Amino acid sequence: MHIPDGFISVPVAGATSLASAAALFIAFGRSEEAFGIRRAPILGLTTAFIFAAQMINFPVAGGTSGHLLGGTLAAIILGSPWAGMLCIATVLIIQAVLFADGGITALGANILNMAVVGVWTGWILTQTLQRLFGGSKARLPLAAGIAAGFSVVVAAVACAIELALSGTAPVNIVLPTMTGVHILIGIGEGVITGSVLTYLATARPDLLPGEEEKFRGWLVPIVSIFLVAGALSLMASGWPDGLEKVAENLGFINLAENVRVIVPTPLADYEIQGLGQIGTSIAGLVGATACFVVAFGIAKVIKPKNA
Repeated sequence: MHIPDGFISVPVAGATSLASAAALFIAFGRSEEAFGIRRAPILGLTTAFIFAAQMINFPVAGGTSGHLLGGTLAAIILGSPWAGMLCIATVLIIQAVLFADGGITALGANILNMAVVGVWTGWILTQTLQRLFGGSKARLPLAAGIAAGFSVVVAAVACAIELALSGTAPVNIVLPTMTGVHILIGIGEGVITGSVLTYLATARPDLLPGEEEKFRGWLVPIVSIFLVAGALSLMASGWPDGLEKVAENLGFINLAENVRVIVPTPLADYEIQGLGQIGTSIAGLVGATACFVVAFGIAKVIKPKNA
């Protein structure tokens, strides 16, 4: 769902950039209330994992693929939607700058859709479902999985509205089209989110909120992230993702080439020229490492008010 350059108008790009900047400023401040320096490794590991997982596109119906957005997963693992926003925004910024994935001019819109709308939809719905399910920790993966699926659809609706406001496609066409394809992608999001939380609850509860005092080490999480980024990413589906498929079907895919901000990076499109799949693996490892370092640094800067 990464919007490239050219899909949205200058006014929409400007408005979403301002909204995203304000939201991240607030998120940084509010994270001080709920996030301690002991959680710095968890923010780094979560951000690196979300980046790695987003490299793996899974196929859905009609020659379309999807990938994890991760907003709900990040918020639950970190125990705070504010920290979840910082996590997803970090991933999106690194993807745009290092890998030309998502337009520079559309970065504000992508952050708004995935790091703000996606995170908060998933967080609020998870808390609501948890109350309906009786508050049992055992039901958390189910609640978060359902919420994650809905968060993808709501983020897709936000994206469709931005496209319509930009005059890229009529709202009565792009809104149902984006919603329909992302319902299918949302199912995959829900399954992945629920599965990861189930694993963490049973095998690595130290990575969940309230257990940071029992942090059991870096080796397994880091090896897992590098395995996903460097190896499993090679098995990603080559089909276009939801937004790209909609753009092809509705005839505005060429706008991405007509208006494109060229990022001077050797890692564009998660490739290194001449290295084939090895280049993709290297790009994945570099990206995961960059996400960890930046997110870890952000967590170190945050000064918890209760410290």
